[in-house]
Amino acid sequence: MKLKTTLVGALIASTCLAGMAAAQTDITMWYHGGGNEVESALINQIVSDFNAANADYDVSLESFPQGSYNDSVVAAALAGNLPDIIDVDGPVMPNWAWANYMQPLSIDESIIADFLPGTIGRWDGELYSVGLWDAAVSLYARQSTLDELSLRAPTLASPWTKDEFMGALEAAKASGKCEYAFDVGMAWTGEWYPYAFSPFLQSFGGDIVDRSTYQTAEGALNGDAAIEFGEWWQSLFTEGYTPGTSQDPADRDTGFIDGKYCFSWNGNWASVAAIDGGVDDIVFLPAPDFGNGSVIGAGSWQFGISATSENAEGANAFIEFALQDKYMAAFSDGIGLIPSTTSAADMTENYAQGGPLNIYFALSAEQALVRPVSPGYVVAAKVFEKALADIANGADVADTLDAAVDEIDTDIERNSGYGH
Repeated sequence: MKLKTTLVGALIASTCLAGMAAAQTDITMWYHGGGNEVESALINQIVSDFNAANADYDVSLESFPQGSYNDSVVAAALAGNLPDIIDVDGPVMPNWAWANYMQPLSIDESIIADFLPGTIGRWDGELYSVGLWDAAVSLYARQSTLDELSLRAPTLASPWTKDEFMGALEAAKASGKCEYAFDVGMAWTGEWYPYAFSPFLQSFGGDIVDRSTYQTAEGALNGDAAIEFGEWWQSLFTEGYTPGTSQDPADRDTGFIDGKYCFSWNGNWASVAAIDGGVDDIVFLPAPDFGNGSVIGAGSWQFGISATSENAEGANAFIEFALQDKYMAAFSDGIGLIPSTTSAADMTENYAQGGPLNIYFALSAEQALVRPVSPGYVVAAKVFEKALADIANGADVADTLDAAVDEIDTDIERNSGYGH
């Protein structure tokens, strides 16, 4: 009798456990950091912590190399095989939302009230994505170079004007201390061009498209301000201030560290390498003001939910869980990016008050401008890249910008205005 009771109890317990397991909802997630051991460990830790803390959901993660990630998402969307959670590069999000690859988030927005603006992705008035970090660009210099050339150190409150900046480049060139006065990173292609170089255009008063309507690039990319920008851009190469499109990638990586370049336009992700490389008097300076404010790019990778997800409640729960300061700080310390909040920055080695990279948090907060928030950006970005490369290689500025406008406008018309 006792044995029979024990067996019945075991069966009941087994049935209850099976019922609990059956009630648990599986959440699938794709991530772009495959191949990066540090980044993979960080995202896997968040998934593991979430699964341990939530009996209702179980997140399974699949990571892809960044180079093939976007193509994998697009292919899966067309095949109807998207996971519940995806991560998306900030400027790409409007295209994926417009194409119905993604659905709006329903997280508690009070959680992101203090996030850097560039880490929040909105399209058509709704929240679609949120990121744990952002990235920023600054002008790298040595304090000793500024001192030797008798240059004023620009600040966030008082950046260099165009005349001051060009005077600094001319002084560096004339000094003979560097092979080139200024490295803009022409060895890098793709998204680097609109991310790093369109802020110069915007500071001149132009843009990739007219953001008041998003229906045309006319006037924004080929108006007087844009032509002035294009002529300035071309002068960097014709007057020998910066290396051209054939720049050796190795020089891009180490040229400033080795003293080949007096100034370098580079991101916060490369800052630690420069410091570790022996540039002990490095300073990170704000972008010059070419007449319409000092501007840098914004918007990095963010979490969102696929439009086909039937587990949106669990997916939103995971994203809310991931938006904790401790995870932002861990990513910052692990891969060098800027935490989304001041409180998370204060938990990091580099971005806390007094830290060597704290300036980047201020740059992101005060100077950052997201790339055009439009589904058409993914096409316009490639057109912009080609136009700037052609101008750097000597193409006529006005003709090149006019051709770029025609190409962007044709794409907008072909897609019926992209829903704006």
